[in-house]
Amino acid sequence: MPATLIVGTQWGDEGKAKVIDYLAKETDIVVRYQGGANAGHTVKVGNDKYIFRLIPSGILYPRTICVLGGGMVIDPDALFDEINEIESKGIEARGRLRIADNAHLLMPYHKEIDIRSEEASGAYKIGTTKRGIGACYSDKVNRHGIRVGMLYSDAFYTDILPRLIEEKNKILEKVYSAPPVVFTDLKEKLLALREKIRDMVVNTPYYLNMELASGKRVLLEGAQGTMLDLDFGTYPYVTSSNPTTGGALSGSGISFRYLKSVIGITKAYSTRVGEGPYPTECHGEEGEVLRKAGNEFGSVTGRPRRCGWFDTEVVRHAARINGLSALALTKLDVLDTFKTIKVATGYELDGKRIDYFPSCRVPQLQVIYEEFAGWQEPTSHITKWKALPKNARKYVEAVSRFCGVPVAWVSVGPDRENTIALH
Repeated sequence: MPATLIVGTQWGDEGKAKVIDYLAKETDIVVRYQGGANAGHTVKVGNDKYIFRLIPSGILYPRTICVLGGGMVIDPDALFDEINEIESKGIEARGRLRIADNAHLLMPYHKEIDIRSEEASGAYKIGTTKRGIGACYSDKVNRHGIRVGMLYSDAFYTDILPRLIEEKNKILEKVYSAPPVVFTDLKEKLLALREKIRDMVVNTPYYLNMELASGKRVLLEGAQGTMLDLDFGTYPYVTSSNPTTGGALSGSGISFRYLKSVIGITKAYSTRVGEGPYPTECHGEEGEVLRKAGNEFGSVTGRPRRCGWFDTEVVRHAARINGLSALALTKLDVLDTFKTIKVATGYELDGKRIDYFPSCRVPQLQVIYEEFAGWQEPTSHITKWKALPKNARKYVEAVSRFCGVPVAWVSVGPDRENTIALH
């Protein structure tokens, strides 16, 4: 069976979890392939709201297996807090979780370094969530990380862990004047962790490719979005991993032969959290109206999101990089009250029209807008495409035409039933 990938096309917070939840009912395995507990995926079912930070959104379906892939950085405390939280709501999780043996573990010292590094950066703040994500990925790249599978080697505790702690303590004490890590405390914590997760640990390249070969349906779930990709986003104001298609393959370990469909999730407008350039940001009343109507506050941090108009060049950029098969357009209902809606259809740089999203000099872009008439009537009760107001349908069709990717689903509210299939 082929695998399907869900990827964010903007700066994250596009509503990926809702689409994943919508599609997961027909899926056997959902794989989160990158990121850590810095991203929150929110799913609303009836009167219940679930916020998933590490566990894939498909956990709400009782027969779905959920995999934490090798491209992730996993905070053990955050993971078990999340497990306990969802199990307190009657959802069995432990028996359906699998953890990649090559995933990296996020340690308490990563959080400490992240917090102090961000505070010391002055005017050059990235706007991290201060959850240690970047520090953990730095250790991964520098080959000083701790993989899940290392916990099951006795030599790790006698040879590797003491050296790692000695290195970290030098940084903590001499650079940041922070308390050192106590070796015995961390060793005890890791020994306890290896027993708690022993039955969950798998070799994901073997496990997932064998399951796909046997006919299982796999859904790949990314965190953040294309514009926060380490290589293709608005660097340096990006995340520390690759939320894009390349990151999905390397972070899950599945063969590219199995990936047949890439669904891009995009809001009907745009948002961004943290620092960094944002060409279509609305600074005045329009931005505030979007923020309030869309409840644009981070599900993990609570930070207010920056809001702006839909940017077709951003989504075209995402389509090129990810090979998008279709779009799911979310939060169309947030635009219900607007008399006029703007869409960015292109850019000028140095007085010349450009047909791509530049890797640098984004703040110097001049945005070209086209205006559309709003529909000024509620849409959240609508379940059929033809029942949407005429101007709403015109807007969706224009977005599809500008982006060069068909819109397959439109979301007009947070619940599962607020999803309209176009085909």
